[in-house]
Amino acid sequence: VPPILDAAMATSAARKVAVLGSGSFGTAMATLIARNGFDVWMLSRRAHVALSINEQHRNPDYLTAFDLPHNLRATTEPAEALKDAEFVVHCVPLQATEDYLKGIAPHIPAAATVISTSKGLHSQTLEMMCDLIPRVLGPDRPTCFVSGPSFAKELMEKRPTGLVLASKFPVAARQARTLFAGSYTRVYLTQDVVGVELGGALKNIFAMAAGAVEGMGLGMNTTAMLVTRGCKEMTRLAEAMGAKHSTLSDLAGIGDLMLTCYGALSRNRTVGFRLGRGESLEAILATSDEVAEGIATAPAAVQLAQRHGVHAPIMANIAAVLAGAKPASVALTELMNSPMLDLDMDSDE
Repeated sequence: VPPILDAAMATSAARKVAVLGSGSFGTAMATLIARNGFDVWMLSRRAHVALSINEQHRNPDYLTAFDLPHNLRATTEPAEALKDAEFVVHCVPLQATEDYLKGIAPHIPAAATVISTSKGLHSQTLEMMCDLIPRVLGPDRPTCFVSGPSFAKELMEKRPTGLVLASKFPVAARQARTLFAGSYTRVYLTQDVVGVELGGALKNIFAMAAGAVEGMGLGMNTTAMLVTRGCKEMTRLAEAMGAKHSTLSDLAGIGDLMLTCYGALSRNRTVGFRLGRGESLEAILATSDEVAEGIATAPAAVQLAQRHGVHAPIMANIAAVLAGAKPASVALTELMNSPMLDLDMDSDE
């Protein structure tokens, strides 16, 4: 173990971390942090999940094949999970975050750093997590935002993984990194919160496009075209909102985009695949166990693009498919028939 991590792990055992949410990613984050030696408490809404984690050391609903560390415990009581916690790791879907945080806010210690792993754009307010958390918990609380190409199952399997942790609070960021960095995880720090947040949100839209291409039985040529042009749209909108180009060309941008668009474990890609096969969104949602963030993000992203004067035809067409305005095959045909500009002239494409 590198000296900087070894020193951090040596003092981590007595430090309490509360993880909000007991889904796949919450379980993976809690496990990663517990493996790094912290005292981890997972807050779950489901009593049977908390009981199983405490007695069987397994999550009965998600990532069920994996044994969980014994220093990872679970509870349904916010006061128990959050009492004396130095860090609060938020793994609750963005659309449910405001009500969720308002309900537990009185129990969050005043000095605790809040770390968000949730991705997306609020369907009504168009807020990112970096907007929502300060609004609900106060602007002075140290906050960090974790993103990057990281499937929960592969984290549980200890596959080497790179993450990005963004924060405007440098001291809190360096401390928060010790929760996640370890023998199979590298964590890169940045102050570009907007770039990291938008990369994590927008890539889910293009993952649905990539899945739809496969669902329609088309090949890698088509997928590569849509993903690459999607990366262009993502970067264009992020830069218009103040993000750095370098952030979007690294792990939190193109890295997460590649994982989500090409990885078989991607929930958003699976939704797109089923849309490409002709299933309705209602039927897909009725048979899905976990949230695909891109469904709510797509129409919100289109509104943001319009607000910032950014032309985003792929995002617009995916939003239209999700709304039932057109099938995926028609959306692709319209994209293929749209005007073409030379690469050095397509800033207005």
